[in-house]
Amino acid sequence: MTRKKPASDSLFQPPEGLKPLAERMRPATLDDMVGQRRLLAPGSALRRAVEAGNVHSMILWGPPGCGKTTLALLLARYAEAEFVAISAVLSGLPEVRQVLAAAGERFAQGRRTVLFVDEVHRFNKTQQDAFLPHIERGSILFVGATTENPSFELNSALLSRCRVHVLEAVSVDDIVEALRRALADETRGLGGQGVRASDERLRDIAGAADGDVRRALTLLEIAAELAADEGDEVTEATLAQVLADRTRRFDKQGEQFYDQISALHKSMRSSNPDAALYWFTRLLDGGCDPVYLARRLTRMAVEDVGLADPRALQMAIEAWEAYERLGSPEGDLALAQLVIYLASTAKSNAAYTAFKAAQADVREAGTLEVPMHLRNAPTKLMKQLGYGTGYQYDHDAPDGVALGQTGFPDAMGERVYYEPVERGLEIKLKEKLDRLRAARAAARKP
Repeated sequence: MTRKKPASDSLFQPPEGLKPLAERMRPATLDDMVGQRRLLAPGSALRRAVEAGNVHSMILWGPPGCGKTTLALLLARYAEAEFVAISAVLSGLPEVRQVLAAAGERFAQGRRTVLFVDEVHRFNKTQQDAFLPHIERGSILFVGATTENPSFELNSALLSRCRVHVLEAVSVDDIVEALRRALADETRGLGGQGVRASDERLRDIAGAADGDVRRALTLLEIAAELAADEGDEVTEATLAQVLADRTRRFDKQGEQFYDQISALHKSMRSSNPDAALYWFTRLLDGGCDPVYLARRLTRMAVEDVGLADPRALQMAIEAWEAYERLGSPEGDLALAQLVIYLASTAKSNAAYTAFKAAQADVREAGTLEVPMHLRNAPTKLMKQLGYGTGYQYDHDAPDGVALGQTGFPDAMGERVYYEPVERGLEIKLKEKLDRLRAARAAARKP
């Protein structure tokens, strides 16, 4: 297969103006990209397609700063196509139609257009549908970039016409390599300024960037400006100023948020208090509302701990109340203690499962009549009609349980929903219920 060399264009020439370092250092070829080895390794399907200029419409799904925009630029360059970028945050349907009309004119002249739509998940269904006929005709090579799961945020019609490629957060080692290039490059980078930084300081920057190459280069650029007053060396003291207000990647409404909630819940369910505490802290650190976490933890107490340890629900309510009285940061500790306790104590979803089974029977069986012996008979007429007839008062029975009567509608017969596990308090509950159920079954035999 003959590989196409990227066409030279102004997008990758040294900037005339004062572009940020991250923009100046944007890779000019696939070999210049850091990270994404799985997707762009030599010989991979996507790389072979790009190098041959046979690009297809696609969705690029990955975290910020992982190379989505850069890859879209390279697709256009290798395909010798016009690159047009719009943002779903800033553009409306009228602008989309103008861009598509211009792309149609270029297509009629024999030129292709790579249309890059940043934050494509921000477009509604109608806006997304506007691209469909143009993708089908081939007048655009559609490249949508999203940080959200396409399965949830993009309509099926658009997904069916595009391939989804998953990009990953860039590793610390790969980001360090990008920073080294920026320090050494005398044309586009900082090489002409004599800025120095040890590998240790570069790793500090890469770690703070949290998988985002663009963010790392921005931090390096700020550090280089401060280093001008310290002999052009990026020192630990310099970075202390630059990294003072760093934050981790987090989106309160995005998939990453729900992934972390899931990790907290599953770590608690697996009785791993250390992992549960880690994810709880990650959520707090990312700005998650502690009241929301209190509500989710209370749900865990009833769903996953259940009757194996009824104290868990009481502790959850008390921790929630403590947080509402104390607020952050003091109240955070009450919730942290709850996380540790829920993860450490015995678990049972028997009550949860029993409730679901009972709900299913209610939906399927319809409105069955209450058996006569269980009905209330406050009037003489009701008694004459047989209400309450045959009821056995449990307190008058041996061991306080009347074994010969059912508690279910006659058409159903007895059911078993609640099956305690042999953990925590439910060990004792299981022993008692097994004995009573066996006795009831024996009493019902002819």
